[in-house]
Amino acid sequence: QVVESGGGLVQPSGSLRLSCSVSMDNFSWYSMAWYRQAPGQEREAVATIYTYGGRTNYSDSVRGRFTISRDNGKNNGKNMVYLQMDSLKPDDSGVYYCNTAPRVRLNWGQGTQVTVSS
Repeated sequence: QVVESGGGLVQPSGSLRLSCSVSMDNFSWYSMAWYRQAPGQEREAVATIYTYGGRTNYSDSVRGRFTISRDNGKNNGKNMVYLQMDSLKPDDSGVYYCNTAPRVRLNWGQGTQVTVSS
């Protein structure tokens, strides 16, 4: 189960931090990603964090502006994935989801809406 939060309405060049709580066994074994679905478009992965070493990968559209991180339950036992989004642009608007990567193994959550607009 995944529960995303932290979205909202923000002006261009603003920042948001998304959070995702993940309930699954052996969370640290799996790479995790944030996916974005803009209106009328397919869902796409924009940021991925791999197991253990924490290596990350970003889509060209967000590289240098977004930062993905994870907490493998070391703090209060919760498995978390975060997405720090800076220098936001209107094209970043959409519903953001988290899930495993590259293979989606969890049911999709409700997502969290991000709207970048002046």
